[in-house]
This record gives sequence, C-alpha cells and structure tokens, in this order.
Amino acid sequence: MIRLRERVPVAFLLREGEPGREYTVAGWVDTVRSLGGVVFIVLRDRSGLMQLVVKRNVSREAWKTARKLSPESVIAARGVLSESQAALGGRELVVEELVVYSKAEPLPIEPRDYEKTTLAKRLDWRFLDLRSPRNLTIFLVEAEMAWAAREWFREHGFVEIFTSKIVGAATEGGAEVFSIVYFDKPAFLAQSPQLYKQMGVIAGFERVFEIGPAFRAEPHHTTRHLTEYTSVDLEMGFIDGYEDVMDAVEGVVRSMVEAAVKAYRDRIEEYFPNAVTKLPKDIPRITIREAYKLLESEGVKVEWGEDLSTEAERKLGEIVEREYGSPLVFVTEYPWRARPFYTMRKPDEPEWTLSFDLLYRGLEIATGGQREHRYEVLRRQIEEKGLNPRNFEWYLNMFRFGAPPHGGAGIGLERVVMQTLGLPNIREARLLPRDPERLTP
Repeated sequence: MIRLRERVPVAFLLREGEPGREYTVAGWVDTVRSLGGVVFIVLRDRSGLMQLVVKRNVSREAWKTARKLSPESVIAARGVLSESQAALGGRELVVEELVVYSKAEPLPIEPRDYEKTTLAKRLDWRFLDLRSPRNLTIFLVEAEMAWAAREWFREHGFVEIFTSKIVGAATEGGAEVFSIVYFDKPAFLAQSPQLYKQMGVIAGFERVFEIGPAFRAEPHHTTRHLTEYTSVDLEMGFIDGYEDVMDAVEGVVRSMVEAAVKAYRDRIEEYFPNAVTKLPKDIPRITIREAYKLLESEGVKVEWGEDLSTEAERKLGEIVEREYGSPLVFVTEYPWRARPFYTMRKPDEPEWTLSFDLLYRGLEIATGGQREHRYEVLRRQIEEKGLNPRNFEWYLNMFRFGAPPHGGAGIGLERVVMQTLGLPNIREARLLPRDPERLTP
C-alpha cells in the first residue's frame, strides 16, 4: 500500500538511494512510453526527473494502469531502486505498485518546450508553464535571492518592517500611480515604501529593510517593465555619505547572486547558458558625467543634465563589461531634475545629486542615494518639484524633531533575477506578472 508520507524526492534516490531497497515516489508524469510488456515513465517532482519502469511480469495491474497514463497526470509509485546505464542519472525504479491520483486532459501548451508557445499564451496557462524544470529554476533562484537578502540585512543590523501599500499621496510625485477608492476618499497604491522607510530611521530604528510589493502605473509594453514588482528596500541612518549606501547595496546584491548560484549552479548552467555565475571582486563606480563622456566616445548621443535613456544604459553596460570586466556598474551624481524631491543635492553643485543607479548588464536594478534631512531644505525641494507641501505634512513633520543623516535604496528583485539568468523578458521572473493588459490569472 502506498503511503505518501513515505515518499522521497527523486533527486535523493539518484544521489543517495540504496539499490535493491524499496522506495515510494510521487509527482507528475513528464513522458510515458510503452514497449510491449514494459512501460517507461519519466516522473517529475520538484527535485528533478527519474525513470520508472513498469513491467507486466512484475505487476500486471500497474502495467495496465501505466499504459493509459497521459502527460502531466499525478501519480505515486512504490518499487525497488535499480542501477541502469540507460536511465536518467543511471538509476531507475522498478514499479511494484502504481496509483493515479489525477489523470490530465490533453494539454493546451507544452510545458517542457517553452519556445514552442508564445509567452502570452504560456502566461494564460501559468500553472502549466511553471511545471517546466527551467521555469521552476527561475523561482527557486528568486526565493534563494530573497532569503539571502534578508539574511544579509539581519547580519548587518537592519530591522525588517512592513509598510502600508495604501497611501494618501504619491510617494514619488508624478502621475505614475494607481488611484483607488478608499471608502469616501481618494488614495493610491504605494510606488515604494520610501517615506515609511525614512520614518523607521527617524523613529529610532536606525536601519530598516523591507521586501514587498511596489506599484507603478507605467503604460509600458517593454520586456523590462511591470506594473507590480517586488522591491528589496533598505534605509540606513547615521551615514557619512551616499557611498555608505552603495556599499550596502553592493553587499546585498552580491549576496543574492552568489547564494543563488551556490544553491542552484547545476540547474542554472543546464537551463540558462548565458547566466552570470561569478561577480567581479570590485564593482566600478563612475559619475553620470563620466558616463556621458564614455557614451559620446562610442558615438551615442546623450543629453547632458538628463537621465540616461534605455539605449544609453544598455550601451554603457557593454562599455563597462569590455573596459572593466564587470556586468555591474554604479552610476553616481544623477541630475537633480531626474531625481525625487527627497534626494540630497551636492553642496557645491546643486544641479547634481548625491544619488546613484546600479546597472546590471545595462539595465537599472537599483536606485538610491542620500536623503535630504534638513526640514527647510526639504520643504523647498518639494515646492521646486511642483508638489504641495501640505500633501506631505505628516512626512515633513518628521524632520522638525531630529532626523539623522540617512540614505537608502530600492532593488528590483525580478530585475536581478532576469539579468542574472539572462532572461529575455521580465515577465518570466514574476510568478503572476501584471502589465497594462494582464490582470489574470
């Protein structure tokens, strides 16, 4: 009799199982092939793939059941582990008992061949699409990265906080917010936890972090934008300058990538041949004005005093990879006109700021910098950005009663995963992606 509580992962059997011993496995039918008195089943569970052999002369009942199996049916099998040079991993399970828990209908997509179907259709059938070992690997990597980030923060004295995602005013200003009806008054979905992170620091927590959702009402249909994403945020008080924040961002991003590669190197190398599996010892840091010069030397037209365009970021990534041997680069001192109202400006050059972006293979994955902590200066900057200080009264009040020098950053988890694995579209790195057209599943 099969008992599911006794099941073992197929990867365990391939690595450590004892030939001649009886085991129970369970999962989905990846493929099934019938050859006379023998049926070969490739079983898939979260840990990997393994061949099951169902022989008529061992169990006629199991053999009859196996012949009728369809791909993606859910089964359990009990049998004896055997060595086999022809089997996956050199081992197979000779089945003595087979149970079918759920027989699958004909499939609308082919999970194993992700290139056979358009991404849009695969997302329509996301639960099937995710059964692909390749796609499962994406989210194993993502989970490992989130865990590594959390561990890094805890080891460096950060307190985890959980901020509201329903806010009364746009965090960053501008129109890229989702409006919602909050009982009888207007409200918005938070673009970031920025103002609340700062509150945590000023409230005396000193160092805070959060891993949670953020919302951007950007009507983009690109391979790098989502309207809902996971933001890895940090804020730290009593800093000497924004270089301290860059050190923290470098530390947490390095930890995320290295932890994922350490945990899943074999899977990453099998399914993502263009993945980054090693980071350089040092990540270069250049000012945006240096970036302008590098781009102009390569024939890329840039507007001085403006943010970098998508094409400019991509090209800069190529230049840095070639000249510095690094897929990552910090670009610093962004122009004031391209930064939010809470950004601290350079004392001697107020048209530039003490801020940065971290580019990964030519794509911005993190944005941060030092925050303005002086009340009067901050109030003037809000007005200069065309915002009404009265809408930020609760926020401004924090700076009237003692605010330390502080700074922080936000890191896009899906973008880190996308660039590490070399994915062609960020939607692949989001379990249930949202864009201007997609609200289901």
